[in-house]
Formats: sequence, C-alpha cells, structure tokens
Amino acid sequence: MKTLGDVQREFADTLIDFLAWIKAQKGPDGERLYQVTWGDFLAHDGHMANSCHYIRLAADLNLFIGGVYQDTTEAHRPLGEKWKTMHPLARWGGDFPRPDGNHYSFAYQDRA
Repeated sequence: MKTLGDVQREFADTLIDFLAWIKAQKGPDGERLYQVTWGDFLAHDGHMANSCHYIRLAADLNLFIGGVYQDTTEAHRPLGEKWKTMHPLARWGGDFPRPDGNHYSFAYQDRA
C-alpha cells in the first residue's frame, strides 16, 4: 500500500507534467493558449472538511486566456478533462457536486 508521501510525490510529478502540457497548448495564432498562476496548494483552513489541500494533494490553478482571468468551471473544462487522463488518482473539481473548476487533486483515502 502506498504511503501518503508516495502519493504526494506522484501528485507533484503529475502536476509538473500537467503544467508542461498547459504551457505547450497553442492558440490559432501560435501563441500560448493558457497561462496559470498558483492558487492554494497547502492550506490549513478555508476548504471543505478533509480537503486534499490539507495533505498536499491538491492545487488550485488560476487560469488566464488571452491575459484575461477565467473564473468559471467551464473555462477550466479542457484542462480538467486532460488532468483526469494523466493518472488514475487524478480528480478535477469541475466534477464535484458543487463544482470547483480550478481544483486539481489526487484521491486519497476517501478524499478528492
């Protein structure tokens, strides 16, 4: 059985690959399609109970398209769909009962 540390390292590695994929996406003009800044990674409060943020298995990414901040789950959908293909534990907040489109995490012990 994998330890939390094992899963945290897999999450970090997968997130690095995901960020590289985001950076590589080009728009019709050949310019970068997406840019992101960091949101919450490790948090101690402010998220739902048992949040993966509390155990270093979640990242919130602030998305910009054409320099404009995107605050909808739908804007994150292409990224969320890609994220879910990158690892069996990958979960996207856009699929949550209360959607949270900028949330990218790994499932661990009944947490997503």
